[in-house]
Amino acid sequence: MAQLFIISGWQKLTGYSGTEGYFAQMGIPLVGVVTPLVILVELGGGLALLFGFKTRWVAAVMALFTVGSALVAHTHLADPSQAINFMKNLSIAGGLLWFVRNGGGTASVDAAMDRPSHS
Repeated sequence: MAQLFIISGWQKLTGYSGTEGYFAQMGIPLVGVVTPLVILVELGGGLALLFGFKTRWVAAVMALFTVGSALVAHTHLADPSQAINFMKNLSIAGGLLWFVRNGGGTASVDAAMDRPSHS
């Protein structure tokens, strides 16, 4: 799941001006503020999720972000591709809620930070 966000965030970062233009075309206000925030959530959140760092909090933010992006970017539900993307985003948000509930697992940074040190 993290890979979806990492790739999307990286594409937005490397195509920054195109991303701003796309957001502006969609009518998103303050693209100069929104674009870096979206990249932070997607790329930064994706990397944090991949390594299991602050997993529950990151997954919660990403779930809200994903639902929000569905409500902003995929609103023309009469268009089958938009309806599919809307449902895809809701499905991804549901998967992220699994991480909110269960955390990052035993191999995560979170688990390593919670282990008592043997010094």
